[in-house]
Amino acid sequence: MNDLRKVLGEISQLTADIETNYPELYRSLDENPLTIPAKSHPHVNKEDLKEYLESLKQLIKHHLETHTKNG
Repeated sequence: MNDLRKVLGEISQLTADIETNYPELYRSLDENPLTIPAKSHPHVNKEDLKEYLESLKQLIKHHLETHTKNG
C-alpha cells in the first residue's frame, strides 16, 4: 500500500508542477487518452498508475526537447 501512495504522491506532485510551470501542457492533460477510461467503472492498479506517471514524465521531457528557449 505504501508503494501505491508513493506513486500517487509522485503523480500529484508532477501534475502540480505541470500546472504551475507548463500550463500549456496542463490544459492537454484532460485530453490525454490515458486519462479516459474505456469502461464505466475501470479498475486502476499500481502498474496502471506507474504507466501514467511515466507518461507524464515523457510528456514533460518531450516538451522540453521540442520547446527549448533560444535566448
